[in-house]
Amino acid sequence: MTLPVALSGSDVIGQAKTGTGKTLGFGLPLLERVVVPADVEAGRAKPEQLTDAPQALVVVPTRELCQQVTNDLLTAGKVRNVRVQAIYGGRAYEPQVEALKKGVDVIVGTPGRLLDLAGQKKLSLAHVKALVLDEADEMLDLGFLPDVERIITMLPAKRQTMLFSATMPGAVISLARRYMSQPTHIRATSPDDEGQTHANIAQHIFRAHNMDKPEMVARILQAEGRNRAMIFCRTKRTAADIADQLLRRGFASGAVHGDLGQGAREQALRAFRNGKVDVLVCTDVAARGIDVDDVTHVINYQSPEDEKTYLHRIGRTGRAGKSGTAVTLVDWDDIPRWKLINKALELPFDEPEETYSTSPHLYEVLGIPAGTKGILPRSERTLAGLAAEEIEDLGETGGRGGRGGRDRGRDGGRDGGRGPRQETEERPARTRTPRQRRRTRGGAALGADTTAAPAVAAAPVAEGAPATPSKPRRRRRTRGGAGSAAAAVTPVAAEAVQTAVTAEAAAPTETAAAEVPAQPRRRRTRAAKPEAAAAVETAPVAVAPVEAAPVEAAPVVPAQEQAEAKPARRTRAKKAAAPVAEVVAEVVAEAEALTEAPAEAKPKRTRAKKAAAAPAEAAVEVTEVAETAEAKPKRSRAKKAAVAPVAEVVAEAEAEVKPKRTRTTKKAAAAVEPVAEAATEVAEKPKRTRKTAAKKA
Repeated sequence: MTLPVALSGSDVIGQAKTGTGKTLGFGLPLLERVVVPADVEAGRAKPEQLTDAPQALVVVPTRELCQQVTNDLLTAGKVRNVRVQAIYGGRAYEPQVEALKKGVDVIVGTPGRLLDLAGQKKLSLAHVKALVLDEADEMLDLGFLPDVERIITMLPAKRQTMLFSATMPGAVISLARRYMSQPTHIRATSPDDEGQTHANIAQHIFRAHNMDKPEMVARILQAEGRNRAMIFCRTKRTAADIADQLLRRGFASGAVHGDLGQGAREQALRAFRNGKVDVLVCTDVAARGIDVDDVTHVINYQSPEDEKTYLHRIGRTGRAGKSGTAVTLVDWDDIPRWKLINKALELPFDEPEETYSTSPHLYEVLGIPAGTKGILPRSERTLAGLAAEEIEDLGETGGRGGRGGRDRGRDGGRDGGRGPRQETEERPARTRTPRQRRRTRGGAALGADTTAAPAVAAAPVAEGAPATPSKPRRRRRTRGGAGSAAAAVTPVAAEAVQTAVTAEAAAPTETAAAEVPAQPRRRRTRAAKPEAAAAVETAPVAVAPVEAAPVEAAPVVPAQEQAEAKPARRTRAKKAAAPVAEVVAEVVAEAEALTEAPAEAKPKRTRAKKAAAAPAEAAVEVTEVAETAEAKPKRSRAKKAAVAPVAEVVAEAEAEVKPKRTRTTKKAAAAVEPVAEAATEVAEKPKRTRKTAAKKA
């Protein structure tokens, strides 16, 4: 009925039931209208009518249908050598662009990719003579309508337009007339087929519980006479889950839904056509137009959305005059929806019978052998399965949420959706060695020997030997405002501590010869113990043993080395250190004069005045008190304890020695000889610095 009208060039609205050959109803007129080199050779066309631009355009809603229509047109146009090209998403752009450059006569495509290539100026629609909208009710639906309108605006005004579908609502026909010129509406029906469904399709509707549906499906698939079967689900997740469950039950199953990549979708459909898989679980993306031979059973695992979807689903069986079986499992929640479908299609299944996997009438009406369980026996597992069909590398442009484009499909995109990438991209190898960060303390690695510096400082050195300068310590701000250990004590005490090492050579007593213990880890504290500081301040200093002590060759550390162990910025303190021999002579002379000289306090240093008030006789007991006093390791207050006993015995020397750090501080250094033992004991603090290393020695 369609061919005479379509071949004459008139616009056509074709409506017929599924499986009646609508593809060739519009395909043959298109193949006749295009001009190919064979027409020029036969004299039916002129050479100037030949062109490499597309002369006919077929727009379809899904990628699977696009492939099927392309294959049908290639088969029908093989004799005339008509060039047909499929343009759809999910594949790489480059092969499609190359095919367009070589020349195409008929294009079959989905709206998204057609608009992409047309927007990139890779596709020209200026020479299109005929436009076909296959599954026109879907193409003119609200989701596709804007894209279809944009495509129509790119076409010449003078063209032939044809619409074909199994379902053509009145609203869609009214909308289609805007784009058509005096169309002829052709509706083909059979005299003995009054309803909208095929008479040779046996329909069964069961009310089933959702948790029992997988078991029911597994038993229905073992019915007598079953060949290939298609199972339709409403959601992509359900389709993937049912396919996995059937696979575990022993069935050769595949899945087609929008969450799969295009390569996996084509692999499943190809395996289904080739007989490697006999159960195809899919969403409504495969409900329209898919034509596979010997599909005997269609199972609606979930109730369809409307009557149009129901017709297209069950239309996958009973094609081309063959018979088939359609089983619909309606959950309790879907009963209202099913009643609307039943009323629209005028079916006698308004109240579906409650059915379970063990119901006797299920076995009876579907021809299921008695005793069938939900697992396929191993003896019947003869098919190769989905893995036997190789997956084709299509150069996919991305998965869901990936690259843009308009091919999103009804169940994951306008064009069927893009699935996730099939291959997992490996992380590229590193091109350089990563940076290794190391923790340090005081400029040295944590694993280094931090006691090496004090050991060198305490080593015996020959008299007058030059000292190796140490690396200046980084300046740190303290609460008391002192930048170094030297600034934390009085001027007299600072120089006295420096020359305490030289006094060791002149006074080799038991205390001076005491071995310096290993230096513990430095710890910060709030303040020194008040009782230890008070004991040191009031302790007398032993002077008598030092007066009669001869100078012996004891281990000596030069004063210059101790002076340079201090921070590098204290240059005046370094100059105050005298050679060992000269200092020893001055110490002995000054110690005798200390007991007789009157105490005079300097006007600038108030702490020195306090120390000068203590009697000189307190020096007798300083050794015993210093051994019991434990100074805290803080830099400022702990050093006050070291200053107090020194200041007591040098009270009279303050009159002659100025408290400033000048060249004259050498005299103040000479006054410390009587208290060398006390200074040695007090200087043993658990602090890991260069300054305390000098005091330890």
